[in-house]
Amino acid sequence: MKVLRTVTAVREWRASAGAVGLVPTRGALHAGHAALVDRAIRQNEAAIVSIVADEDPDLRSSSEQADLALLEAHGAAAAFIPAREDLHPAHGTHVTPGTLAEPLEGAARPGHLVAVATRIVQLLGIVAPDLAYCGQKDFQELRVIQALARDLRLATRIIGCPTVRDPSGLALSSRNVALTEAQRTNASALSRGLMEAEHAFEAGETDADDLRSLVRSELEIWGLAAEYVSCADPVTLQELSGPVERAVVSLAAQIGTVRLIDNALLGIRLQDLDELQ
Repeated sequence: MKVLRTVTAVREWRASAGAVGLVPTRGALHAGHAALVDRAIRQNEAAIVSIVADEDPDLRSSSEQADLALLEAHGAAAAFIPAREDLHPAHGTHVTPGTLAEPLEGAARPGHLVAVATRIVQLLGIVAPDLAYCGQKDFQELRVIQALARDLRLATRIIGCPTVRDPSGLALSSRNVALTEAQRTNASALSRGLMEAEHAFEAGETDADDLRSLVRSELEIWGLAAEYVSCADPVTLQELSGPVERAVVSLAAQIGTVRLIDNALLGIRLQDLDELQ
């Protein structure tokens, strides 16, 4: 596996790599990232994984050696690990995403999705992948990236991939390593709340307020207070009311020092989203 640390090195590698799939990451790789890499390898001639350290203080990064060992074991062709300053916009240029970035994480973390959009456009410009793979757990990021790729007429197709979970149902996240065992047990209430909404929807419950209430009730049983619980249109991310035919139910909650997010799709398949605007 090639370890590439400069833009020039990536472009030289790309010139002879054939069809390329990109997996953008913030490091601290886990089985969820490995699933993205596996899919990128199946669907392309070569898979490259970018590792750009996250500035989020909640994120406890693993060592670079551990990340590279995971990628080597799964057959990635290359890893791109730039110095942070190499991707810093020297002239203050940023990509401002549209209305998809306004609610949810956009409201909770001002500027975060601008940074995400800017970094993704940089990576797509550097690597020029045919396909790029993003996980469903960061659903709003996925939708923002899909929209910017379409709106800016980028050649890369953005592929959404299902969330990978541990046996308790907790969505795998680099932040999970900062949870104590007791906190991990409580954190599994997030996925249980979403499952309650899924089961109710499948049984015929379609009222958006009732679906939100089911999630909150499950969290309250475990003593958790959600930062937000949303039942939104999965295409526009606008909040819904009354009966719904499709929705994304999402939430954010603080557990100890760790802020976690999760979501579930109702009435629509993940693979259909990038075809809908």
